[in-house]
Amino acid sequence: MITDKEFTLRLIRQLTQALEKLILDKPEESLMQKELDFDSLMKDIFKIDFTEISSKTKEEIIAIVNERQERDHKDYYEMLGNLFYFKGKQEDNKDFLDKSKTFYELYLQTSGIFALPVINRINEIKKALE
Repeated sequence: MITDKEFTLRLIRQLTQALEKLILDKPEESLMQKELDFDSLMKDIFKIDFTEISSKTKEEIIAIVNERQERDHKDYYEMLGNLFYFKGKQEDNKDFLDKSKTFYELYLQTSGIFALPVINRINEIKKALE
């Protein structure tokens, strides 16, 4: 039997992969047909919609992540980095890009992974925020 935490983690990983494909401009047909519904996914993951989570400060979002199991933090940060990066680029929103940079940096710290695409995105965001 799948637990609520396992289901949420699976949702996070699916959203992360879907966003990664959108960021790389390689969306799958099924993804295009499905259309990512950020609000319903955010409600499933955080119990609030995207508008509400995006209105929170970085510190408030980090506090929400810190309420989850520590081993899952990297998954949350990667997903949040991708989400705010995608939405920031889509809407030309510097606040979203700044949040994305923070969450990508936290992802790199918590995962211990050397992820060149993420490092490149952080550098791109830094230039966009100058």
